[in-house]
Parts: sequence; structure tokens; C-alpha cells
Amino acid sequence: PHPSHVILLTADAFGVMPPVARLSTAQALYHFLSGYTSKLAGTEVGLTEPEATFSSCYGAPFMALNPTVYADLLAERLDATGAEVWLINTGWVGGGYGIGERIAIKETRKMVRAVLNGTLDGVEMRHDPVFGFDVPTSCPGVDSHLLNPREMWPDKAAYDEVYTNLADKFSKNFEQFRPLVTQAVTEAGP
Repeated sequence: PHPSHVILLTADAFGVMPPVARLSTAQALYHFLSGYTSKLAGTEVGLTEPEATFSSCYGAPFMALNPTVYADLLAERLDATGAEVWLINTGWVGGGYGIGERIAIKETRKMVRAVLNGTLDGVEMRHDPVFGFDVPTSCPGVDSHLLNPREMWPDKAAYDEVYTNLADKFSKNFEQFRPLVTQAVTEAGP
């Protein structure tokens, strides 16, 4: 047996990433190679503000080979099994760390259950204009506003600015992989 769904976890402390998004294979490889999460004040010495951090394969220090080797293996397994890939964000909504609210674990569990039992397969999706992934517009038991982080921010212009800044960080980080991956993977990010 093989999985029908693969879940990549992130914790976006800037409050701009959706709590759940469906990824194409190329997008899955882009996010796997990026390994985005956030460092937080209180969990990192000397840090006073959240900081975007990228750890390839979500565990770069523990990878013996070049991250693209693991990305190629992931691509092979996804192609062989047809598994769908989802990005689950356990970070913040309605604003970044210190302003917004952490996504409640009970809400994350509902979204993970909906992914695993196939409930999200048939729901309407909205196309994210910055990252290009598909975001469900509904999920059983989850307030639909939570699924659209921009709607949770009182200041939409501030949201757009923070989201664009995060996208720029993704792009800068991914420069190291551009010569090593296909054009489809390179174009799968912001």
C-alpha cells in the first residue's frame, strides 16, 4: 500500500499563507526544496521578531545528499502512486505573530482529516495569485474565512505587502536550486 495524500507542514508566522492548499507535483517539489517555516521570538535566542527560514526537505541538517536527490525521489514516488500533495500551515491568521491568532489545532485537525478522507477533492478551489496553488473555499467544520488569509486581515494592503515580501524571500532562497531543477519546478513558486 502507498499513501494517497502527502502533507507538507509549515508554520507561517507572518499570517499570509493559507491553512491548507493543494499542490501540483512541481509545486510540491518547489515547497519540499524550499522547506519554509518561521523562527519565533521565545524559541530562538536573540530573536525579537519572526523570521522566515528555509530548510531544504524540511530537515536540511540531516540530509546526507544534495536536496535535489530527495526531491527526485519524491517526484518518482508521487508519479508512481498518483498521491496528491497538500501544504498545511499551522501558523497565524489575521496578522502575523503578535497581532494575528495561531491557527487552532482543532481547525488544523479538521483540515487534515478532510485531506485524508478525500472531502476536499470535490470542493471549489480558488487560485492563489502569488504562489499559484489551489486553496479550498470550504472545508467541513471550518469557518470559510479562515481559508482565505487575506480576508482575515483588517488591512488588506498590509497583507498584500507582507505576502509579496514573503514571496520574494522564497524566490531568493530558490535561486540555489534553479540550475538543478526543471523549468516546471522553478516556475512552480512565486
